[in-house]
Amino acid sequence: MVYETFSAEETEKLGEQIGREAKPGEVYTLIGDLGVGKTVFTQGIAKGLEITEPICSPTFTIVQEYEEGRMPFYHFDVYRIADIEEMDEIGYEDYFYGNGLTMIEWANLIEEILPDHYRQITIEKDLEKGFDYRRITIEEVER
Repeated sequence: MVYETFSAEETEKLGEQIGREAKPGEVYTLIGDLGVGKTVFTQGIAKGLEITEPICSPTFTIVQEYEEGRMPFYHFDVYRIADIEEMDEIGYEDYFYGNGLTMIEWANLIEEILPDHYRQITIEKDLEKGFDYRRITIEEVER
């Protein structure tokens, strides 16, 4: 599926819709350049999961856990992972195969440990269509 948004609010609203439809145990990967709106989209997902606490990118902590919504939400940012063994130390399997929704930013850096089935979300800009335009592609991945 391909969606187009024309403001941060629309991007967040799309995330919220997806969060409302999310099921326990799902893994989403989030791909996009710096500043493309990954955090805004993730904030929408959290809203759809009925999480009210502030959502920020876990760039330096690798994973943020949110337990207060209708299911746990595990937000990973693996941009700073230097070695896949760091993911073992974090205990990634407990998150990836747990009862919550797992969102992984920069998942292409840890492809070898991703589950056999996940939903890949790609956010792209197109400045010809406007500064706030985003093209958001959501696809199911089976390996």
